[in-house]
Amino acid sequence: MTTQRREHRTRVGIVGAGPAGLLLAALLAREGIDSVVLEARSRSYVEARVRAGVLEAPTVELLRGMGVAGRLDREGMPHHGISLRFAEAPGEPARDHRIDFADLVGTGITVYGQQEVVKDLLADRVDDAGLPVEFDVSGVAVHDVDTASPSITWTGADGAENLLRCDVVAGCDGFHGITREIVGDGGGLTVAERVYPFGWLGVLAKAAPTTDELVYAHHDNGFALYSMRSPEVTRLYLQVPPETDPADWSDARIWDELHTRLACEGFTLNEGEFLEKPGVTGMRSMVASPMRRGRLFLAGDAAHIVPPTGAKGMNLAIADVRVLAEAVTRFRADGDETGFDGYSATCLRRVWRAEHFSWFMTSMLHRFDPATEAGDAFGVGLQRSQLRYTVTSRAAATSLAENYVGLPHGAC
Repeated sequence: MTTQRREHRTRVGIVGAGPAGLLLAALLAREGIDSVVLEARSRSYVEARVRAGVLEAPTVELLRGMGVAGRLDREGMPHHGISLRFAEAPGEPARDHRIDFADLVGTGITVYGQQEVVKDLLADRVDDAGLPVEFDVSGVAVHDVDTASPSITWTGADGAENLLRCDVVAGCDGFHGITREIVGDGGGLTVAERVYPFGWLGVLAKAAPTTDELVYAHHDNGFALYSMRSPEVTRLYLQVPPETDPADWSDARIWDELHTRLACEGFTLNEGEFLEKPGVTGMRSMVASPMRRGRLFLAGDAAHIVPPTGAKGMNLAIADVRVLAEAVTRFRADGDETGFDGYSATCLRRVWRAEHFSWFMTSMLHRFDPATEAGDAFGVGLQRSQLRYTVTSRAAATSLAENYVGLPHGAC
């Protein structure tokens, strides 16, 4: 028996229901522009997927302006600075050096998990507005992107075949998605990439934070990050080799190493039950250019990856779709494709700024192999010099603060 293909029509077809795809759909809906969002996973999966946890000031302002920041304002944790923790000379104890965002640039960041942003945007779209998100889809394919009438085909959760005709396709399907490859199939795609010789072993612990702000620790054993997700939960990371098997790290070993790398006079590290199994995240930088082919536009991790040291990944995705939403709105109003033509260049200016900042933070704070040029005595001396300069020069501290809290969307 042959099942008839179901056909649909919308303005914008969106592949991926992460922060980029859902925010784009929300921005378009507020302009009266319809869209359909396709997601390979279930709603429960995307709402539980733990990822980034730092929102830049422009991201928070955007979510508030859209009216989807009620829970963010109640439960998010505003931070007005970070600490860089390091020993200023070999053999000396580590000390904290605070970068005061509020004093330096007049604003700060908010700690609020990516999965919480996803929950808020799904509630806004599905529960409140009754607009479509197709979960558990498979076999997604994008067609005719070089024409004015692209389309998307997929198999729904019920096994039915679907065809979506649209004006624009947004590829918000992440690093492992299909849309970047489609842009590449058109020729002319350049991928610039750097893979770092370390990863992060991350744990989520039921332990009350003992400090109000993030701590970035440079230590001879390797980098460590002290973060938090709520007044009861801490998020902690250890630099490890990228091939590390998390099973080799017992709970006791993880806590011992965290105590060692985060040691500082007056600092206490609370221990607690791990709320998820430890995992290791490899670190890379990647930029694909251009972020467009015809009527297909890439956004977020589909087009660029940053190491998490600078807390830029989700924020870059949000900046991308803000630019794309404005371009679609202009096109829908009067057929003006100027925004489409400038989309890639506009986004990439901000992307490369964030890539540089993330590389800077990563290179300054991590311990490289002593057998390499970056990790020998000279390399470590350069790192300590950069750290000292950053915390003693108001100009250097201001540059870090300005980049960390987030440059204006569309700028860079």
